[in-house]
Amino acid sequence: MKNPQATKAAPAATGEPMKGADILIRCLERQGVEVLFAYPGGGSIELHQSLQKSKIRVILPRHEQGGAFAAAGYARATGQTGACMATSGPGATNLITGIADAYMDSIPVVFITGQVPHTYIGKNAFQETDIIGVTRPICKHSHLVLSPEEIPEVISEAFYLANSGRPGPVVIDIPKDVQQKTCIPLFPEQPVVPRAYKLKLAPEAREVEAVRKAIEEAERPCLYVGGGIISAGAEKELLKFAETYDIPVATTLMGVGCFPEDHRLSLKWLGMHGTYYANYAANECDLLVALGARFDDRVTGNVNTFAVNSRIVHVDIDPSEINKNKRADLGVVCDVKQMLKKLLRNPVRKERPEWHALVRKWKEDFPLRYADSHLIQPQYVVDRLYRLTNGEATIVTGVGQHQMWAAQFYQFKRPRQLLTSGGLGAMGFGIPSAIGAKIARPDQLVVEIDGDGSFQMNIQELGTIHCEDVEVKMIILNNQHLGMVAQWEDRFYGSCRGNTVLTNVRADRPYPDFVTIAKGYLIPGREVWKREEVDDAIREMLETPGPFVLDVHVEYQEHVLPMIPAGGTYKTIIME
Repeated sequence: MKNPQATKAAPAATGEPMKGADILIRCLERQGVEVLFAYPGGGSIELHQSLQKSKIRVILPRHEQGGAFAAAGYARATGQTGACMATSGPGATNLITGIADAYMDSIPVVFITGQVPHTYIGKNAFQETDIIGVTRPICKHSHLVLSPEEIPEVISEAFYLANSGRPGPVVIDIPKDVQQKTCIPLFPEQPVVPRAYKLKLAPEAREVEAVRKAIEEAERPCLYVGGGIISAGAEKELLKFAETYDIPVATTLMGVGCFPEDHRLSLKWLGMHGTYYANYAANECDLLVALGARFDDRVTGNVNTFAVNSRIVHVDIDPSEINKNKRADLGVVCDVKQMLKKLLRNPVRKERPEWHALVRKWKEDFPLRYADSHLIQPQYVVDRLYRLTNGEATIVTGVGQHQMWAAQFYQFKRPRQLLTSGGLGAMGFGIPSAIGAKIARPDQLVVEIDGDGSFQMNIQELGTIHCEDVEVKMIILNNQHLGMVAQWEDRFYGSCRGNTVLTNVRADRPYPDFVTIAKGYLIPGREVWKREEVDDAIREMLETPGPFVLDVHVEYQEHVLPMIPAGGTYKTIIME
């Protein structure tokens, strides 16, 4: 996959000395960085001073974790490399959750941290943390810069690595004295590619033929596609491939939107809270073709009982994923877009009426649904939002029950339409990621769907929304519980509440008052208590200029269904 932010050709040297901080900002400009999410401190003050001479837009989050999520939201919405910066010590460690989230979901972000002067490293200096050591397991690559001369090559390499092959976060740590020293910089004319970093992009002819033959021989094939399709920009090839070969398509949560969910071949998404028919198709097929997916435990449950009677083809650009979680009968390391293109050159179409009839029956007998009620049901709110936005909004979620309901009941038709923390499942993801997404795509309607627990984890970013004039619409499905954990308590722990109730029993109303908090940040809002108010409230939110907080009060009684218990199989799926 070509790096969309490859280093442009430029003169080899400026001919005059520059401070390391100025060199870094010049490098970011050369990489095409337009927006930087950055929180200053003593270890990065030099960098922020240099930014005052740059045209790069700096977004000041209210917490470094918010900046990390926002930079990733920017990257998720565009496919471009996000950029984030923080100071040393606590500033750097506050990025950890955001770095891990980007790593788990293969999101390209370059994280830059200030560091104490290099002569103090390892001496427990004030605000010193070995951020390279801390982040080594959760980033694609990291680099401690020890001289200003290194900066141009390090930055070029970082942006190339972040957004080539399987994308991921890269961490660059720059000591303060390196920022202050001067040198005559040499800017590379081409992207810097590490010698040990070799990508296998094109599948071999024999591999393409082996996949084609496997499909031709199958009576019950199923496509299992993940976020790799979106990273590769292969959604058009996937659509044509599925239609040409006439194969049902189940996505992962990270792959939602790579295949239109209103298509006759769509099974929506599979896994713990995926559809009945996606889970049954993936397990009852005789050929499972995995494209840009990693067989994670939320999809497979007990991996030893997943697709046990299926032949498995696994195509992924990351060689470490082949046979890591589930053994493949045929594993192919390549760019999934190139594989699909080659499979389309000489397609085979085989009539499989019995298989398609069985899949249709599963879809008809076990659709996603919820009981009709006079109460406000969270699924109803998501469904009404879908209809009132004509399915065109970009949806960003926090993590919890609301996240699953958003993915289930909003119909997604395009890539990067659902932005959610899939692998790490980080609460507090929603507000800052929505900020990044809206800044990246100002022309799109961005709606953040959150729970009252997840919303409070980065609620301070309402300040960023107001000060940066970010038109994010926010809906809180407020049930006064940590709903997903409470659901597990109901199902597996006899409804014993282990610190999952968020309400204040001494208050005469649900706590906190989110609309009043929003108004404190000069953001308008509205509470909803009755089902018949939902449509009018959503319309008010959508029609009000600027950001808006809609606090919808729902009873804690709904569970996210279907549900496959952890470690279970598709046959143990809970439907009601």
